[in-house]
Amino acid sequence: MSAYQSLRDYAESMKDADSLDLPTAWRLRILNPKKARRAAVLILFGTADDHLAPGHPATAPADLDLLLVQRADSLNNHPGQVAFPGGAIDPGDADERAAALREAQEETGLEPSGVEVLCALPEVGLPYSNFLVTPVLGWWLLPTPVGVVDEGESAQVFRAPVRDLLNPANRRTVAFQRGGSTGLSPGFVLPEATVWGFTGMLLSSLFDALGWTEPWDESLVIPPP
Repeated sequence: MSAYQSLRDYAESMKDADSLDLPTAWRLRILNPKKARRAAVLILFGTADDHLAPGHPATAPADLDLLLVQRADSLNNHPGQVAFPGGAIDPGDADERAAALREAQEETGLEPSGVEVLCALPEVGLPYSNFLVTPVLGWWLLPTPVGVVDEGESAQVFRAPVRDLLNPANRRTVAFQRGGSTGLSPGFVLPEATVWGFTGMLLSSLFDALGWTEPWDESLVIPPP
């Protein structure tokens, strides 16, 4: 089965799901449900080899890459962290899918018409900023050039090879302090930056669900970058 088909099958299986299957220690709950803001992020996979035909049905996870954004250090929420493109849902957005595509275009310059939206996953609570976030899973059918659109929002935009994300040598557990207590997050150490926190948690759970995760040493603990 191709990696693309695995993503489609996973999307189909999640259409009626009420929640993501996150390990208990990584489940995030919003602080104030009545005042929570809603947001959407785009988890966009594409073919890593630009020499292949657009939309090539990648045969293995190693053939894929993933679009990521490193947030600017000047931002109030999650400064400097690596994230999926996305942001708050606006009143003019038709739904979570439309919001994720709009935000991704605004942040990276991608062309939304080249994205095949596979599904909108169940909302996940992000307590630090009191957001309810809908992850939107997509396939980059027709990739277009991407880059930083607003330096006040993003420090860099990059396509991370999935082979690097899955490599056990690049996996770590990130221990961070928040609210007087220590939290643990899955981490991915890449040449561009370290992925951890909310994004690391979603990626780790998604790779587990797809059966792509390779055994790694969770006892290797590092501080946040």
